[in-house]
Amino acid sequence: MPNTHFPKLLSSQIAFDIAKMILDGFDKHYRLFSASSQGAKRHFETGDWKAAQTAARERIQFYDTRVRECVQALEDEYDEDDLTDDVWREVKLHYMGLLTDHLRPELAETFFNTVCTKMLHRNYFHNDFIFVRPATSTEYIEREDTPPTYRVYYPATDGLNFTIKRIVTNFQLNAEFEDLDRDVALVEARLRENFGREKIEPNHQIQVLASLFYRNKSAYIIGKGINGNREYPFVIPIMHKHKGSLVLDTVLFDTMQITVLFSFTRAYFMVDMEVPSAYVQFIRSILPKKPRSEIYTMIGLQKHGKNLFYRDFLHHLKYSSDQIAAAPGIRGLVMLVFALPSFPYVFKLIKDSFPPPKETTKALIKEKYLLVKNHDRVGRMADTLEYSDVAFPRSRFSDDLLHEIKQYAPSLLEVNDDEVVIKHLYIERRMTPLNIYLTEAEQRGDMEAMEHGVREYGNAIKDLVAANIFPGDMLYKNFGVTKHGRVVFYDYDEIEYITDCKFRKIPAPRNEEDEMSAEPWYPVAKNDVFPEQFGTFLLGNQKVKQFFLQHHADLLTADYWDGRKQRIVAGKIDDVFPYPQEIRFCHQT
Repeated sequence: MPNTHFPKLLSSQIAFDIAKMILDGFDKHYRLFSASSQGAKRHFETGDWKAAQTAARERIQFYDTRVRECVQALEDEYDEDDLTDDVWREVKLHYMGLLTDHLRPELAETFFNTVCTKMLHRNYFHNDFIFVRPATSTEYIEREDTPPTYRVYYPATDGLNFTIKRIVTNFQLNAEFEDLDRDVALVEARLRENFGREKIEPNHQIQVLASLFYRNKSAYIIGKGINGNREYPFVIPIMHKHKGSLVLDTVLFDTMQITVLFSFTRAYFMVDMEVPSAYVQFIRSILPKKPRSEIYTMIGLQKHGKNLFYRDFLHHLKYSSDQIAAAPGIRGLVMLVFALPSFPYVFKLIKDSFPPPKETTKALIKEKYLLVKNHDRVGRMADTLEYSDVAFPRSRFSDDLLHEIKQYAPSLLEVNDDEVVIKHLYIERRMTPLNIYLTEAEQRGDMEAMEHGVREYGNAIKDLVAANIFPGDMLYKNFGVTKHGRVVFYDYDEIEYITDCKFRKIPAPRNEEDEMSAEPWYPVAKNDVFPEQFGTFLLGNQKVKQFFLQHHADLLTADYWDGRKQRIVAGKIDDVFPYPQEIRFCHQT
């Protein structure tokens, strides 16, 4: 009896042509992506931070632009009657054949999925027409004509000092170091302190990724030492000092510090990669607990990261049974937030309408979330994954939660016997709301944790200010505490650019009637901000007030805010360090 599961001979020229058009669309996307990533080296060398910011922001849009171009080309070229189910099945098979020797097959599969789901109804999302799971392996796909993913050095042969200097100079940065010999000696001392206590094995080597990782005003060397069966990750940040000279700023060894460098709260790296999966594999070797989805996202391939995340989510749904429930915390006026307790993320839905005093629209809220996606998040704003038509098992929703969604966001809900479909949502890393964190710390009598939370809260606001972001609603419930103890902002419906705000001092009352008035006696424009008033709604708790005034009293003054605004207007971009200040070499001028 013939094998009925074996595909019939591919015979559709239309199917092959469609597959080729989609792959050509992806290849064009990656060429432009690579060119932008390569440009990051030039921006860093010249210290052109404005150009670097613009390039990073524009690169995020490349993928959607190429998808739209590809969909438009297919719709222009083919009638809907030509695109039968049989044709689409063959398209996928032809596409798999075209990926046989491709260096980026996993990314090309994701591009294929995106194009197809733009053209097909969502009922097809889980069928044989798309890549629900990867069809092409990414193991050992480097070719002889591709540059190596990482370089290998042997300090036992060449000496550690010479090896470090060679690592740095091999990147061939077209900018002078202030004192490279001094910096290399500092790095060597740190390396010996951290790695030098053990016996050196015969295979002792250092492996370093062949491309620098660029972000904001820094470039990062990513590597690991290998001594016998032990591996030691390290990261060396390179920064501009002054007058264009470069310095090695520190060395990161601590896994937690390196994890924070790759945090979901930071902007995506610019990296020139021939074989992205090999870079991901290397990073996984030094951060084994970091999901592949997050690593792909952090190296700028956020669409594939989003695809991998959704696969992980479906897998988790299959092998868990807990109920989806409202997330802990104070209910918001704009968003419904629910969570699966066993899954470390929350799901956020925009309500259909908003009660006073909120004056906004769904479209405007989406714009705010897009602003954050495209902006430098400086480690203080959570990245969000935006999805449409997400299907959950009906059995995982309580009747109470479904009732709440029907009450506040009925336009986003579709329910049948087996599924609950949410038509639009954001998925975000789950954190402990800061108001809950502070309350629990006080109840435990843990003043150290309470002070840490307040200090981190102020630091978060100051980092946001440096990135030209005014949070708008600064209540503690809109900030979360990560598992690493960092405070992160996650409620974006009222954010504004600092440069769009006018920071004012409250005018002195003209008379006793002004002084006793419950309403302002002075005109207030839409974007006027009065920092003196922040204490009224932030500092009701005396312990919080004590710690806040100790560390961040300047946030209550208009002079602080206006001074930072003037720096931004003047084109000055502050350094925001993704690692503790105390581990920096802090070269003396």
